[in-house]
Amino acid sequence: MLTVPREVALEVQSLTTVLGSCLGNVTCQSLILFEDLLVSTTLPPDDTLNLYTYAVLRLTPRALSSNASSWSYLRKGTSVSAGPTSSSSNGTTAGERPLLREKLSKGKDGFVAADFAATEVRGAVPLTPIIWFQQAEERMYLCIYQHKSLTILLLIPASSLINGEEGIAHVKKQMLENASQKIVTVEQKLTRGWGGENAYHVSGYRYLLVDPDRRVSRASPPGKVTTLAKDSLLALNRLRQEVDLEKSRYRRSDPSHDKDFEVCIRTKNNAWVIAKITRGRELYMALEKGGETLLYASTAVEKFSNRYCEGAFSTD
Repeated sequence: MLTVPREVALEVQSLTTVLGSCLGNVTCQSLILFEDLLVSTTLPPDDTLNLYTYAVLRLTPRALSSNASSWSYLRKGTSVSAGPTSSSSNGTTAGERPLLREKLSKGKDGFVAADFAATEVRGAVPLTPIIWFQQAEERMYLCIYQHKSLTILLLIPASSLINGEEGIAHVKKQMLENASQKIVTVEQKLTRGWGGENAYHVSGYRYLLVDPDRRVSRASPPGKVTTLAKDSLLALNRLRQEVDLEKSRYRRSDPSHDKDFEVCIRTKNNAWVIAKITRGRELYMALEKGGETLLYASTAVEKFSNRYCEGAFSTD
């Protein structure tokens, strides 16, 4: 999740509260993205991962405007179990219909209109998709709203809307009336503090970070990685193989615990390649400053850990 200053976090929290109250006494859920980075979610973890993955691939401004792949350092999930479905007018399931990228477009009101790949008469197919969330065990209408780089997924419990699309229109109206200014404010503040495509990059290092618990992987931008010497890349590859072997040996001896360790290797081209394993999280680094000592390499890893924006290697 994108780390933001406290002032912005309070604005995001205020916006989330307003979004949740769009249906009066019934709480709506929401997921907020800036570019393709997750800013806020009120969904359970598994549902968040599934919907976020789908949103990045199909619903963000970048996904809608081009076929370019996302550059988020968050690893994409392998499946989206929160699949879009539609219902017939009498409330019975009419069958799943996939949302197609070419059928999504942003309207003048800021809402993204979703059409279905269907041959039925349009009056029999709802304009707003319904999603089944496995972890929450609930069907919800999905409303998508965009303002510049900000994408808001508003989720309305289907069981709370008796009159379907008419009720959806009312919720959208409430959202625009109550949340528009907050949306503008959040987008402006995130934009001012946004570092662009390399927002998660820690300058001065060539690195790969893998965090299985958070399902996150981050790395130096591709343009930075290509500056590494061939010997450094080969050494890193061999080091990863050795780490995998060491983890396998340790798991066979003690399957219930992960082993923490750190390895520093001097390469043929006088660089340092480092692996640090902490509570299952893996950090690989390459430092090509010639003539530096082992103490320098170890200190550099520590500095990286301290500067890493989400503190994945902190010990608290």
